[in-house]
Amino acid sequence: MTAEINAETREGTASGLRRSAKHFGDTLFKGFSTGSGITILALLAAVAAFLVGMSIPALTADAADLPFGEFWSYVAPYAFGTVWAAALAMVFAVPVSVGIALFLTHYAPKRVRQFFGYIIDLLAAVPSVVFGLWGINVLAPLMRPLYVWLNANLGWIPLFAGPVSGTGRTILTAALVLAVMVLPIITAICREVFGQTPKLHEEAALALGATRWEMIRQAVFPYGMPGIVSGCMLGLGRALGETMAVAMVLSPASVINIHLLTSSNPNTIAANIALSFPEAYQLGVNQLIATGLVLFVITLAVNMAARWVIARRKDFSGAN
Repeated sequence: MTAEINAETREGTASGLRRSAKHFGDTLFKGFSTGSGITILALLAAVAAFLVGMSIPALTADAADLPFGEFWSYVAPYAFGTVWAAALAMVFAVPVSVGIALFLTHYAPKRVRQFFGYIIDLLAAVPSVVFGLWGINVLAPLMRPLYVWLNANLGWIPLFAGPVSGTGRTILTAALVLAVMVLPIITAICREVFGQTPKLHEEAALALGATRWEMIRQAVFPYGMPGIVSGCMLGLGRALGETMAVAMVLSPASVINIHLLTSSNPNTIAANIALSFPEAYQLGVNQLIATGLVLFVITLAVNMAARWVIARRKDFSGAN
């Protein structure tokens, strides 16, 4: 009788220890997760506070005291160029990225899928300076004959109007370089999302007589739309903030125009800061940081819009 009581006691003690260890692990993980989330918010708030604090002198000073002139007139062309170059890059990158992701997940054999997956991952690790050198020395001269043809045959369209750049260093070339840079980011996310589509959904569509494309359109795209939007927003964030590649490729000017082939191109905020900051002093530094604040607001607005789009589609994704 005593032995049975001792055995039950030991078993109860061991069970209590296991529950205590499990409870400690849950508490530790919860604390770590909560702390990480708070840290992210604190860092974001610190960046915002720094930008606002350093921007106030430029935003409140008289236009005559600012080395780059009146602030909003100064930043407007760069804000336009930032959004314009990023939008063009996304026009080129998104269809190609989605197509590559669909090929890798639904069409390519396993060995081909692995090989192209490695290539895409490797492309994401290439430094932006290398992309800039490639854009100047390879892409710009290669694209100039196409620019001449577009201007000669489609010059009546405002996008292709104006004198063609003699070097090929245009906003269109910079957008193509940005598209190549963001392509692996969007492709990687879309590939993961498409690969998580429930097989029962795909098999049900095929069993009902749908072709492979109809199955993708009816089962894969609705499920993966939040992931596609998330990948596009990450790529857009990279395109909005890219500095060196744009600064090296683009032949910039402080203008607002939509011409894609001319040598007079709107510059981006990030590239302008990189080019102007070494020579800036006093209020000039504050004015450049204030343009960084504008870029911060643009990026924040883009991400908020993306979250709104994803929230509208959350019923299709188990990730939200």
